This record gives sequence, structure tokens and C-alpha cells, in this order.
Amino acid sequence: MIASLQQCWPPFVLVAGLLLIGLVAGQDGLFEAAAARLERLPGPPIALFFACCLAVAVSTALLNLDTSAVFLTPVLIVAGRRRGLAIAPFLYAALFMCNASSLYLPGSNLTNLLVLSGHGLSGADFLARMLPAALAATVVTAVGLAVLHRATLRDGGAPESGPPPPIRPSVGLAAVAAAAVLMVLLRNAALPVLAVGVAAVALRVGQRRLEFARALEHLGAPLLLALFAIAVGLGALVRVTGFPGDGLGATGPVALAVIAAAGSVAINNLPAAVLLSASHTAHSTALLIGLNVGPNLALSGSLSALLWWRAAVAVGAKPSALAFSRQGALLAPVAILAALAAGGAL
Repeated sequence: MIASLQQCWPPFVLVAGLLLIGLVAGQDGLFEAAAARLERLPGPPIALFFACCLAVAVSTALLNLDTSAVFLTPVLIVAGRRRGLAIAPFLYAALFMCNASSLYLPGSNLTNLLVLSGHGLSGADFLARMLPAALAATVVTAVGLAVLHRATLRDGGAPESGPPPPIRPSVGLAAVAAAAVLMVLLRNAALPVLAVGVAAVALRVGQRRLEFARALEHLGAPLLLALFAIAVGLGALVRVTGFPGDGLGATGPVALAVIAAAGSVAINNLPAAVLLSASHTAHSTALLIGLNVGPNLALSGSLSALLWWRAAVAVGAKPSALAFSRQGALLAPVAILAALAAGGAL
């Protein structure tokens, strides 16, 4: 049980800190400023679409895919609407790009920390190791989405005129920058990042610009605690029984990525990460690719899907689980193979 606790607590603590930082950054207008810049981007609708994909990729890499799902989903939908475009490409890109772009830094996805908790990698080491695979998954997914939605990305209104509002120095901007630096430099940035998030929220509460109850609601503590308990329990069970970890040692990278993707869809990628990483495998890169990109097959694959759904509905969009899986069935396998090839796992 102690070993399972040691594996599981850092990722959940880190995500809690990142979600709090994302809340303050959103309140400070950081995401609205990004949306205003996206809306004013010159060129055809496809240029706006790729800019939106890039925004999600950068936010996911630096903050976390769950934070991106919460805050950038409305940004992408609104940006598409204001240009007179169908929102479907922007709606689904918000989640597909979150999952596909979550391989860059340890804090980009809980699964990264769960799988590599005992490897002692710093953020810089992780980035160097995963960068080729992460870029391949990101680019293939963005291009694939553009191809699937090419008919609705041909015509649209002109971008808004005038300069966008400036991005001013703020607590949210400082917290985002601090978290990014901490995640790159430290081997375990969980507690420092949580401290930054708590400090930012405490400052806003003290200024009466944020209610403590709103911060707790945004954090989703009951869900995080439930997932944490499940992950710890599964980790302890795997260590006692040796299943399925002991059987993964001889599994090849492609097969391991497929198993990880299937496990993510079946039981969510967080419990799947604990189950599949309790015994160290020689193909951790392939395991991460399956756990991170595999959830693009179905909404059951990741926590970010639930957050994305709530954020989309809140701005009047109507997401479809069937439409997501139809696209994911085409996108995810190609992105997984591309990431495996780029990461040297093939």
C-alpha cells in the first residue's frame, strides 16, 4: 500500500495545483486575451483552426490537459462562432488536441507521472525523451481533424478588426509561468506547484475576487479523491498479485500501446496507468503513447472528456459521444503509430 501511495500522490497533487492556477489565470483574462488574438488572425478559416489547435497544444503542455479542457473549449467554440463557422471542428479539436498534446511534460497528464514515478526524470529529461513522439501525435491529430472537417473550414466571416486587448501582467500569468518553470526544472514539482496554486487562490480570496467555494467546485475534489483512492487500491492489488504487470515484460511496443489504449477506454486511463505501470516495462514510451493518445478513441478514456463535455454544454454546444468516437477511430490509430515511429518504438 505504501508503494502505491508513493506512486499515486504526486500526480494528483500536481493536477490539483494546476487546476487552481488555471482558475486564477482564467479569471485574470488570460484565456479571453488568447481568444481575441485567435479571432483576429488573418487568413482563411483553416488558419484559425490550426491556431486554435496550437493554442490547445501549448496550454496542455504547460498547464495540463484537464485545465485546457475546462478553459479552452469555450474559447475555441466562441472563436469559431464569431467567424461564422460551424463549431464542430473547434468543439472536437478541443478534446482531441488535449489528449494528443499531453506527452510533452510530466504535468501535462497524470498518466505521465504515474508511469514514470520511479524513473527519477526531471521535466527537461522527460521533454527530451518524449518530444519526437509528442510532436508526431500533435501534428497528425491536427492535420487529421482538418481533413475530416475540410468541408466546414472553407468559408467564414472576416476576422474582427482592431488590436486585441493586451496581455497584462497578473497573478494568473505569473502563476502559469512559475508552474511551467517548476515542472521543467524539478523531478517532483507536485508540492511546489500546489503551493503556487494555493497562494494564487488565497490572494484572490483575500481580495474578494474569488469565493473559496468556487475554487473547491472547480477543483472537483470529490472526483479527484475518488480516482486517487481507486488508483491506490489498484496499485496495491497489482503489487500483491503481480497481474497484469508481470506479464508485460516481454510485450512489444506496438502491442503495449494497443493494450494501454484499450485499457484506457475500458476503465479510464488513470486506473489503467496504475495497472500497467506497477511493474516497470522496457517500453514506457509506448505505454505512455497508448495511455495518452488512446483516449481519443472514446469519451470513457480520460477525465478530461468529462470536463470538456461540461465546458461545451455551458456555452450552448451539443457534443456527441458517437461523433467523437467516429472521428477517433480514424485519428487515434494513425496518431499512435506516428508517435511510436517518431519516438523510436517501432
